[in-house]
Amino acid sequence: MSELLQRWVRDHAERRPDAPAVRLGERGMTYAELERASNRLAHLLLAAGCSPGDRVGLLIPKSPAAVVAMLGVLKAGAIYVPLDPGSPVIRLARIFEQCDDRWLLAGGDTGVLVDLLSAELPPARARELRVGWLSGATPPAVTPLTFDAADLEHAPEARISPRTTPGDPAHILFTSGSTGVPKGVVITHANVWHFVRWAVTYFGIGPSDRNSGHSPLHFDLSTFDIYGTFAAGAELVMIPPELSLLPHRLARLIRDAGLTQWFSVPSVLNYMAKFDAVRDGDFPALKRLLWCGEVFPTPSLMHWMRRVPHARFTNLYGPTEATIASSFYTVPECPASEEDVIPIGRACGGEELLVLDEHRRPVSAGEQGDLYIAGVGLSPGYWRDRDKTNAAFTLRPRTSNPEDRIYRTGDLAVMGEDGLVRFCGRADNQVKARGYRIELGEIETALHALGVLRECAVVAAPGAAFDAVICCAFVPVTGEHPTPAGMREALARVLPAYMLPARWLELEALPATSNGKIDRRALKERFTHEEVVVR
Repeated sequence: MSELLQRWVRDHAERRPDAPAVRLGERGMTYAELERASNRLAHLLLAAGCSPGDRVGLLIPKSPAAVVAMLGVLKAGAIYVPLDPGSPVIRLARIFEQCDDRWLLAGGDTGVLVDLLSAELPPARARELRVGWLSGATPPAVTPLTFDAADLEHAPEARISPRTTPGDPAHILFTSGSTGVPKGVVITHANVWHFVRWAVTYFGIGPSDRNSGHSPLHFDLSTFDIYGTFAAGAELVMIPPELSLLPHRLARLIRDAGLTQWFSVPSVLNYMAKFDAVRDGDFPALKRLLWCGEVFPTPSLMHWMRRVPHARFTNLYGPTEATIASSFYTVPECPASEEDVIPIGRACGGEELLVLDEHRRPVSAGEQGDLYIAGVGLSPGYWRDRDKTNAAFTLRPRTSNPEDRIYRTGDLAVMGEDGLVRFCGRADNQVKARGYRIELGEIETALHALGVLRECAVVAAPGAAFDAVICCAFVPVTGEHPTPAGMREALARVLPAYMLPARWLELEALPATSNGKIDRRALKERFTHEEVVVR
């Protein structure tokens, strides 16, 4: 089988055309319908002048139409860039500019957002923008459309010969950047194909499975939701985003849909445990519960394992730069103690975990070191940013082979005598909150841009709900009187909601270390142990 991601849908459309492929609520598509719709979109893109390697922004809420857009872009030989419809327009424009996009596929309730994005771009770029409207009642009012949903219905359905190779980029996923500019992680067809091939075999995913699609489509976990499902010929059941805050309704959906696989960040599982949404012996169809993106607290894991004893529970670990996940650990039995630490485990097929010292030499078993990843999942790097790529991706010691690359995750870890790797925390100024990877420096950059602070520092403190809490300590400019509420409102115009500080502390001066740097450890202690403003 070719290592091109769109081939899985084509193959199953030929073998089982009427099998369900994807649905959200009452809206669903079979494999044959998904194949025909994505072929039509690819023809429209090609007719409009889309060329191999072009970047195509996707500004579409989670829906079958968004999956059609992904596949259509790949069939046209282009690269899709998922955009978060909930992000501020300024952030979307930065991503668009960085990718040098000329193409945008939009739909749902994003018509006004498309117009705002177009207005935010430089005039010359806005004039070049080609927009395809795939679904939704209210298209852009100002930005001209290159094609719309009616054109999609009447476009040719003929199969298009592959216009890319497995080593070509399939999509670019943007993560938080420490300089205030988001970083675009390039992911190739082969990167995804290798992980999915391993995971489908290891987990035994088959055509009768009904897999959850919980993660946002701009988040790398969704890559496995989508292509892991299509590789097996299974059905992808998309989870409405609003259900993440409604644990009992979410549990009802898992039951009613007969989901056989759940995959998400742990925070939603914590939330369901906290509100006692899982019954004894619940979810009889569920075979597998997988999590990734952050630590799943052992007490919550025990809650789930006791109530859903028939399912298999697996911890997956891996940064976006290594494609979905690089290691796995299937918990053999319910932990005996809430203090038990769940390992991140062993490397997935074709991957390698290395725990190295500051000279990139292997440390002894039981000794803490920096965690590196090698293998088939490694991204080629950051889109058009050689400096950041060279800083994060390096070569193994004592080799000059450019193919023998390793990626420094920024995490600390220990390799046990049992061969299992255990996560020990972050080594840098990057945190994970609600499954999102966040550069605290990006928040500080946005705070400084407000012009009302003389100093500020953003740190992460442990929260009561087993999640990092973003905290800001600040010193106002003389004569200015900023409030936490006012600063949150201003930040919300340039940062997504999950990056806004939740706790604030006004000081006359920030604490400093002996070398004059901000003492972030002292600030973290204050936020952890003292009463601070929470707004």
